[in-house]
Amino acid sequence: MANRKPNAHAIEFCRAVESALVQLADAAKAPGMCTYMRDKFVYLGVATPDRREAVKELIRGFAPVEAAALKSVALALWQMEHREYQYVAADLLDQHQALFSLVDLPWLLELAQSKPWWDTVDTFPRLVGGIVQRSGAKGRRAMDQAVKHENFWVRRIAMLHQIGMREQTDTVRLFKYADKLAPEKEFFIRKAVGWALRDYAWHDWRAVEKYLNGAKDQLSGLSYREACKNFATLKKRG
Repeated sequence: MANRKPNAHAIEFCRAVESALVQLADAAKAPGMCTYMRDKFVYLGVATPDRREAVKELIRGFAPVEAAALKSVALALWQMEHREYQYVAADLLDQHQALFSLVDLPWLLELAQSKPWWDTVDTFPRLVGGIVQRSGAKGRRAMDQAVKHENFWVRRIAMLHQIGMREQTDTVRLFKYADKLAPEKEFFIRKAVGWALRDYAWHDWRAVEKYLNGAKDQLSGLSYREACKNFATLKKRG
């Protein structure tokens, strides 16, 4: 993916984004942002609110009619050096997520594995979840494969793809995925298991509590604590 060349339209869009952001670059803030991300990326030093304000008209004005055009621009932004450009790409993908179908899922999961860290990876569950909802059984089976993927970031996306779905959550898969990932030692997987369960608890804390009662011994302490973090509030609510 990293070696694919963007088309002329993508290059033009990237130049416009670059022009909007470089004038906001803050050399004093950049090192701190880099340190926060464990020195994995370089930054211009543009804070999220300022970045979004600077490019919002560009994103609004970008109106792709098919996924291919969206993917070309997002990939071009992903290939740029400073981390802020990947954030713009993530916002752009989210803005036009309805263009994606199941055929785009492998591309999205491949992109998620490029320059991966939680800040970009965690923008993908919403995109992937939308595809799964629109794709029915085939989408759900694709997630069954993703949760077994060799890359833990893909497994994290699979665990989190139902975030926010509430009553539309496939609870069989939610708990099945939690069971499958429970033995893992990776922090970001353990955190994802707890996060997914905690999120669903806002809709049905009793179902999550029942699951936890049976799975407590197999879940990590981190996953368990995350899952029941809001129980006191939820139980008061009834």
